[in-house]
Amino acid sequence: MNDRIVEIICEDDQPQRLDKYLVKQLPEYSRSRLQSLIKDGLVIVDGIPAHKSGQLIDRGAQVTLKIPPPEPAKLEAEQIPLEIIFENNDLMVVNKPAGMVVHPSAGHHSGTLVHAALAHAPDIEGVGGIQRPGVVHRLDKDTSGLILLAKNDAAHHWLSDQFRTREVEKAYLALVDGAPPTSSGRVEAAIGRDPVDRKRMKVVPPGKGRSAVSEYRTLRRYPDHSLLEVHPITGRTHQIRLHLKFLGCPVVGDRVYGHKHPSLPLKRHFLHAARLRIKLLGESEASEFEAPLPEELTVVLDELKLIAEFE
Repeated sequence: MNDRIVEIICEDDQPQRLDKYLVKQLPEYSRSRLQSLIKDGLVIVDGIPAHKSGQLIDRGAQVTLKIPPPEPAKLEAEQIPLEIIFENNDLMVVNKPAGMVVHPSAGHHSGTLVHAALAHAPDIEGVGGIQRPGVVHRLDKDTSGLILLAKNDAAHHWLSDQFRTREVEKAYLALVDGAPPTSSGRVEAAIGRDPVDRKRMKVVPPGKGRSAVSEYRTLRRYPDHSLLEVHPITGRTHQIRLHLKFLGCPVVGDRVYGHKHPSLPLKRHFLHAARLRIKLLGESEASEFEAPLPEELTVVLDELKLIAEFE
């Protein structure tokens, strides 16, 4: 495939930030993809390579882009079974099991969701990034449930934009130790990198990290635990786990932010992405998807119910 050459003349009366202007003009590409083109010197403004994504352009500026075809993911497809909740030409909605990493990273060079997706849909190679083809958002390794994979650049941009503007509605089920201070509520607590352990995140004072907001409601109380439905409004790393710890009721089985010795016999943490509501490519009405609790979690709830009834 040959490079695509795009020529644009800025017609806005006010100065425009280059990357944001290109997103409006080329909606089939994600902002991160366009920023990469700028960084690689493939965006020319008035005959000179753009020097940064935030460069301002004025009315009449001539912008030329040289857009290479999607790069091969350079990942080997692996025949790993996937539970696909929904699929069309633009995306897959997968019910990810706990224990599966979403994309390759340090220490995880095979067996990821991306490796499995490449075997199922080879055309996602290079969509959205070389090492993370198709990935629109992420779930922690030990979090199960719904995750989206885009199958082309247009879908990747369309879906990513909804996550960026917080239009996506997400609902998680979390079993926690104890109970939150109120049966329902809203947590507004910024999240930043832990300065002592860079692999961990932590709740930090306002202005020291990125704003993070979660809402929750209690679905059921047990003698020593609570089942919550949590709606993350923002999408920070480990957000739900950190916010529930902040409330004093960490997720059961979370050995990083909760009790090192879980209160219940679980090999994973009890956090499941149960529902997701998002607009599919080109549609004006949102679609909703659901993933039932996996068996290892329903067994825990059944046992808690029996204990509660006995007491």
